Amino acid sequence: MADSYLNKTISSTGNRRKFTISTWIKRSKLGVAQIFANAFYANSDSGFTSLRFNSNDKLEFTGWSTAWFVSTQVFRDTSSWYHIVVAVDTENSTAGDRVRVYVNGSEMTAFDTENNPSVNQDLAFNVSSYIHDVGANRYQGSSGVNTYNGFISHFALVDGQQLTPTSFGETDATSGIWKFKSPSGISWGTNGVHLKFENSGALGTDSSGQGNNYTVNGTLKQSIDTPSNVYPTLNPSFNLSDIQLTEAGMRTKNTNSNWKYINSTLAAPSGKWYCEHKININGGYVMVGVTDMQYATSQDKNSYTHCGGGTGGVGFYNADGDKYLQASSSTFASSYTTGDIIGCALDMDNNKVYFSKNGAWANGSGGYGSSTFDAAVGAITLPTTSATYGFAVSVRSSAVVQSNFGTGQFGATTITSAGANGNGSLFEYDVPSGYYALNTKNINTYG
Repeated sequence: MADSYLNKTISSTGNRRKFTISTWIKRSKLGVAQIFANAFYANSDSGFTSLRFNSNDKLEFTGWSTAWFVSTQVFRDTSSWYHIVVAVDTENSTAGDRVRVYVNGSEMTAFDTENNPSVNQDLAFNVSSYIHDVGANRYQGSSGVNTYNGFISHFALVDGQQLTPTSFGETDATSGIWKFKSPSGISWGTNGVHLKFENSGALGTDSSGQGNNYTVNGTLKQSIDTPSNVYPTLNPSFNLSDIQLTEAGMRTKNTNSNWKYINSTLAAPSGKWYCEHKININGGYVMVGVTDMQYATSQDKNSYTHCGGGTGGVGFYNADGDKYLQASSSTFASSYTTGDIIGCALDMDNNKVYFSKNGAWANGSGGYGSSTFDAAVGAITLPTTSATYGFAVSVRSSAVVQSNFGTGQFGATTITSAGANGNGSLFEYDVPSGYYALNTKNINTYG
């Protein structure tokens, strides 16, 4: 979800003392991020309940002025999915069990703030005429929309029960990793809802059987980046200064006159990997490529340089089509500009990287050749064989790049057509044979 949300006005009051919220989320922008809100546009605890990340990236479950809890743990991993469960039962005689919070199957016990509701307290939740927002907080009316920038999967609200995470997830027997489990045998209650987001044409469809469909607002898009198959985004914890990262971590803009670059959240292991970037020069400059992520983090973070400037870095420059290897430039192709789609094929088995423009592969001699990939043409040898490489985007002076790592979206814009050899992923142009989108399933199979 990026600058979009779902909502439903509650028509019947449900259980205000017992309920469970379960959702899988993947962050793409740090700072304040709204996961769920129950609001009546009232500046009081009687009209507002919210689940969100605060400005310090800590998880909060809060009323208008009373925070029921604020976690000690921070949540700044943008490469993985979190499973969050908040389970409430104010009828419980044990104060510490009235609000229970779980992340990835484990209960949280360390809080900066912990205010347990009074016994039998009715929370500002499940009240008739109140509005439930998924991925937003519309306090003080629709003009106050604060949307969640990232991904949300399998949002569930169970009205009338305080459940544990095992109703929605389980530990994988092989990897030991907490993973999604389809909920079954649940009594969802009056306002219960399960949003699977599996119907791209009706993302607000309720799968709980209660018929509590939600309304889609904004440019909400279905993504194939899910808890069971994770794709990279661009990493908001790298080069935060001046970089504006939006549209679920897929749109990069820089308002500074100096170069800045940003890495993908997943590194490329052995194997062959492909991605695409859509360009908007916007009076600025662009360079796309790959970097040694270990060196970049220790040396280039928040510095004024491009992806071809640091140790191990390779960049493909828009203005003249030159290649940059560790800040040294030479002739490679010709220029590219607004509207062009640049492909990047990274061969970690043979330590090579290739670039294309609108499906035609750079020939290494100042131009572009065939749309048929040829490993012998236009190969750039990676500067170091000991690096941990990832994809990278460089922007300068208001330039914008929208990246597609295989989910079929350039930022919030869907690709116009799907090329061949996507192997379940979606790119604008044909993926070279033997190359794959960089995601966790493909890393496990081909990495």
